[in-house]
Amino acid sequence: MSQSINLIVGLGNPGNEYIDTRHNAGFWFLDELAKCYQANFKVDKKFFGETARVTIKGEDVWLLKPTTFMNLSGQALQALAQFYKIKLENILVVHDELDLEPLTARLKKGGGHGGHNGLRDISARMGKDFWRLRLGIGHPGDKNKVSGYVLSKASKDDRISIERAIDNALRVVDDIVVGDMQKAMNTLHSD
Repeated sequence: MSQSINLIVGLGNPGNEYIDTRHNAGFWFLDELAKCYQANFKVDKKFFGETARVTIKGEDVWLLKPTTFMNLSGQALQALAQFYKIKLENILVVHDELDLEPLTARLKKGGGHGGHNGLRDISARMGKDFWRLRLGIGHPGDKNKVSGYVLSKASKDDRISIERAIDNALRVVDDIVVGDMQKAMNTLHSD
C-alpha cells in the first residue's frame, strides 16, 4: 500500500545571512519546487513559517519553510501537521546531509538525527517515522568544524553539485507525492 505525501518541509535558517549556507539546502529545494508549480510562499505566523500549497499529481500538498531557526524546526512542522491532521508517514522532510557528497540526493524513511538539530527537534516532538529527502553537502573532515561548515557558504563547485542533486530530486517528486517511494529510490539511488 502506498502513502501519499501531503506536507513537504524544507529545513533551513531564516534571514539573509543564512540564504546561501549549506544548512539551507532544504529551503533551496522548496524554492525550486515552488517555482515548478508557480507557487508563492507567504508568512504564516500560526505555523511559524512560510507556507504555500500546490497540487502534485492530484494530491494537495503543503510546502513549509520554518522560520523558527533550525533547532526548533519541529515547532512549525507540528503546528501545521496537527492543524490539518497530517500523519507523520505523510510528511517529507528535506534537509542537508553531511554524510553524503554534494551531488547526491537520497530518500529514506525514519532513522536517527545524526546530529542534525532540525531532525533532532522534529523527532523529539513528533517521532522518527517520517520520510526524509537527504541532500548531500559533504563533510568538512573534522567533527569539530561541522557547525562552521554547515553555516558557511558552499563553494561554487559544491553549490553547483547541490543544485544538480536538487534537480535530480525534483524529477522524482511526483513519485514521492503519490507514494511510489520504491520507484523514487530506484531513480535517485542509481545516480
